[in-house]
Amino acid sequence: MSKTNATIPPVAPLDLSKLRVFPLEKRTSLTRADDILIDPAGNPKPLKPDLVPVVARCVSDIRQARERGATVMLIYGAHLLRNGAALILDRMMEKGWLTHLATNGAGTIHDWEYAWFGASTESVEMNVASGTFGTWDETATNIHLAIMAGALDGLGYGAALGRFICEDGATLPSIEELETAISAAPGHPLASARSDLLQAMLAGYVSPGRTEVVHRWKHASILASAWRRGVPLTVHPGIGYDIITNHPIFNGAVIGRAAGSDFKLFGGSVAGLENGVVMSVGSAIMGPQVFEKSLSCVNNLRLQAGRGVISGHSIYVVDLQDGGNWDWTKGEPPKTNAAYYLRFCKSFSRMGGAMRYLQCDNVTFIHNLFQQLCQS
Repeated sequence: MSKTNATIPPVAPLDLSKLRVFPLEKRTSLTRADDILIDPAGNPKPLKPDLVPVVARCVSDIRQARERGATVMLIYGAHLLRNGAALILDRMMEKGWLTHLATNGAGTIHDWEYAWFGASTESVEMNVASGTFGTWDETATNIHLAIMAGALDGLGYGAALGRFICEDGATLPSIEELETAISAAPGHPLASARSDLLQAMLAGYVSPGRTEVVHRWKHASILASAWRRGVPLTVHPGIGYDIITNHPIFNGAVIGRAAGSDFKLFGGSVAGLENGVVMSVGSAIMGPQVFEKSLSCVNNLRLQAGRGVISGHSIYVVDLQDGGNWDWTKGEPPKTNAAYYLRFCKSFSRMGGAMRYLQCDNVTFIHNLFQQLCQS
């Protein structure tokens, strides 16, 4: 047999610095903060009868966990925010019923856009075809600015952006100050963060000194509520997943550094999960994937210290899908059953705690949960 002499031509990476970006005011936004926000005191949509006892059990588990000082963690997808739950979650944090929140990159993008612009979401199909999907100047610029500013103070993605919203902007050092700090201590833990910020300044994407960014809809931001309440909120993005990549300012190192910090903070809360509660609401991929790695790290460290693995925790997974018509309280199905391939159920069913799956609208679950916690 003769070998082919054909070669694969080299592939040139995209030059994102040439992307044309647009102001948010030019975008047709599909949702408005003032329209979606739900009053926590309003009447929630009713639960399906079979879910009533499960939510009641979740209420009891949260109460007992907080009495023990254990972690109560909410992992949520962007739709929980987009469906108007921000004020409900703020009240839950205020009352101490949530000790940690976690979301994906999309959860922060919509959060920031609501907080600053009062509107969010776009037509993916139409805007991809026109080459404008995600190419919104203020969104990528300000999220990067917030994260780069926060990194100088050792903050991860969630805390940095929450602070940025609460404080209406950020104050950055001068170019000279950054150059001096990098030169004086090139091995410093913040050297790479300083260097990334310096490069963004030299490219003209951000400026030294105070940048004022007034957020007129802070009340619509879960990130801002968490920062104000002192509750950890971690962000677990994927490089290339989020629209902040569609901009010349995009820097994977900036995003990765902040996300890496948040993964360790997430693990710190998982370490307090003995007899605690995990709720994964509308997070079909990020939630189970991040949680299983973090729990493994925690158990690794506990076993080295001569302690047993995390146990006694309750897990509540909420999504609109039917769960494969499988009773997940009995464990996972065989590989011959299609339900086996539902990651958001299967992964959590393997995490050592009692896992219950609720096929339910995310806001209906959270609103009913909140009001029952108020009554108990």
